[in-house]
Amino acid sequence: MKRLLTLLASLALVAAVHAAPETFKIDSTHSSVGFSIRHIFSKVPGAFAKFDGAITYDAANPEASSVEATVDVATVDTQSQKRDDHLRSKDFFTVEQFPTASFKSTSWKKTGENTFDVTGDLTIKGTTNPTVLHVTLLGMGPGMKPGSTISGWEAKTTIKRADFGITGFDKVLGSDVDLTINIEAGK
Repeated sequence: MKRLLTLLASLALVAAVHAAPETFKIDSTHSSVGFSIRHIFSKVPGAFAKFDGAITYDAANPEASSVEATVDVATVDTQSQKRDDHLRSKDFFTVEQFPTASFKSTSWKKTGENTFDVTGDLTIKGTTNPTVLHVTLLGMGPGMKPGSTISGWEAKTTIKRADFGITGFDKVLGSDVDLTINIEAGK
């Protein structure tokens, strides 16, 4: 009986440890923050080279999870220096005045086995709007370094550029911007 009680206590302790929220720092080397927007008839992709943040994930209570991230907008890259310089200008991001964009979650809603709607405040060019990221937890487990734990995430959403004060060029640019975020994060 004593062995059974000890075993049950050990299992309860292990379950409690695994149920605790875990914080994962975004590894920008193995992650990407990308976007695409319609240009006349085709879609033009782009990405940001510098970003950071953290995800606190509570597997036992996903609604208690959180994420916060910041993007260095000056690192925009569309494979065209002329276009990138234009995007940094006052016509678009105004990076001298607004050097970063950010997202801070306000709620998580579990929508499937490994999927969530993560609502938060998205700030671009000094304007903040509530935004829902459709997030998939791709996996969690041992990393390449001994004793390390990593997690993989994908998030997608579509925003209206005018909602963030990025207007003009309506005859050549679409109003919707598709965001795709792929994250590897380590404990």
